[in-house]
Amino acid sequence: MTKIKIMDELLANKIAAGEVVEKCESVVKELVENSIDAGATEIKIELKESGIKEIKVTDNGFGMDREDAKMAFFRHATSKVLTEKDLFNISTLGFRGEALASIASVSKIELITSTGEVGTKIKLEGGKIIDISSSSSRKGTIIKINDLFFNTPARLKYVKNLYAELANITNLVNKIALSNPNIKISLFNNEKKLLQTDGSGDLLKVIMAVYGSEVASNMFEIEISDEDYEVSGFISKPEINRSSRNHMITIVNGRVVKNNEINKTINEAYHTYKPDNLFPIVILNIEVDSILIDVNIHPTKQDIKFSKMEELKLLIFKKIEEILGGKKFIPKVIKNDYVQETFDFSVNEKEEKIEKKEIELSNKDEENKEEKLPYLLAVASLFGTYIIAQNEVGMYLIDQHAAKERITYEFIKDDLGRPDTNTIELLIPITLEYTPSEFIVLKENFNLIKELGFSIEEFGINSIIVKSHPTWLPKNYEEKAIRRIFEIIIEKEKKFDIEKFNEKIAINLSCKLSIKANDNLSIEEMEHLINDLRKCKNPYNCPHGRPTIIVYEKEELEKMFKRSGF
Repeated sequence: MTKIKIMDELLANKIAAGEVVEKCESVVKELVENSIDAGATEIKIELKESGIKEIKVTDNGFGMDREDAKMAFFRHATSKVLTEKDLFNISTLGFRGEALASIASVSKIELITSTGEVGTKIKLEGGKIIDISSSSSRKGTIIKINDLFFNTPARLKYVKNLYAELANITNLVNKIALSNPNIKISLFNNEKKLLQTDGSGDLLKVIMAVYGSEVASNMFEIEISDEDYEVSGFISKPEINRSSRNHMITIVNGRVVKNNEINKTINEAYHTYKPDNLFPIVILNIEVDSILIDVNIHPTKQDIKFSKMEELKLLIFKKIEEILGGKKFIPKVIKNDYVQETFDFSVNEKEEKIEKKEIELSNKDEENKEEKLPYLLAVASLFGTYIIAQNEVGMYLIDQHAAKERITYEFIKDDLGRPDTNTIELLIPITLEYTPSEFIVLKENFNLIKELGFSIEEFGINSIIVKSHPTWLPKNYEEKAIRRIFEIIIEKEKKFDIEKFNEKIAINLSCKLSIKANDNLSIEEMEHLINDLRKCKNPYNCPHGRPTIIVYEKEELEKMFKRSGF
């Protein structure tokens, strides 16, 4: 007797449901994507008890006739992919024909649908059709999922609490709304409205609906293209950030996807503009020929492969870097709870007077056209940590350590980018000993070490001797700096990137060369520090992303002291 048999269809659907229908969020995703593929311009999502008890999705799409409605619940029944060739030109969100069959196998379903003529109502339980009847002729589809996992109780043990389930669904619907600003989308839980968009096609309005007005008013628009890609959307100002990467949203041909390489590229473009443990809010729409991508690599279709990924990463990185580098903003303290906002002094009328004053002071020196900070007059030191400065706009506080870090970081990185032959011979050479594996890596990189300006030789077993070093190493910290540079070489990624390597060295050494807190400076030293900061490409943040300077506008100070209006 044969042991191998064809699996029962309902059992196969239950197994498939383990991949496609992991939780309530998965069900909402599949149903809403079906509505979008059906050409809906309005989609209403209603939940009861975060979807555990009921999920109802109503749309005004083109609907189905009776035969299609019955076929929709068969596994691999689809109108979107019919031939192998179609797999290489997918333009819809769904295409495998697994979702409805999988959902039906583990729930109770009621479907009402119509193309605008006679409607059809179908009831299913555990994947079996138990009733078919006629319904209203309202064009579109209403699908109601009840008692999810009623026949697979073990799966319910893995469903998180109601708050977690609702948070996941809300996050998903937010992303779908951001990827479809032309669709009116609403989300309700226990009749309480959680999201409402107007379907006007204005992405910034959707950002406001999802994140609120403060975030929406602090976004920069991005638009760039090349022969293969068109990228558009919005990126947040550096001070608008979150502790999770979840708010870096990538949309490819209308599909929300997860791609670690693109997220990493976005984050690297913000490098030194924000702390490393915080992440920007970014919504990127990427339009590309479907031939250049593969969405058929994961059951949830949330992962994606690009055939020209490096070109896309470079395109995104350069544009974000250009946008951030071209803005002039200083965090300002305002009276209302001292909330920090971006102060773009380039568009401030009062600042125009300061810029004119700068030109007079510099006698129209061409170099000063690149300076991004206004003219500032050093006044005093506060706690041996902050420099107090002023101009006609207001009072500025400068973190002297953060400012010096930025100045030193750009100085060292610039030197690393154009190494010279200036070195210092050591009176007493430095001997460094390593483990066998560390020594092997260093030995492989002797040429790189010498290119950086070090004179080194093997010295005994697993040891090297350093006879000279480049002039830019911090004075009195030479050995510590050398050790750290060699550690970075040992820790380097498999795919070595000289730019990233130089970046790490510059950030590490900038701390060692910088003024510390409680270092008292003279007025002359303060002014020298401010002038050096004004020449930086990014004078607003230290290499770790902390702000170097904030401003209390004169008007805000007058309001605080009740002088406004007098």
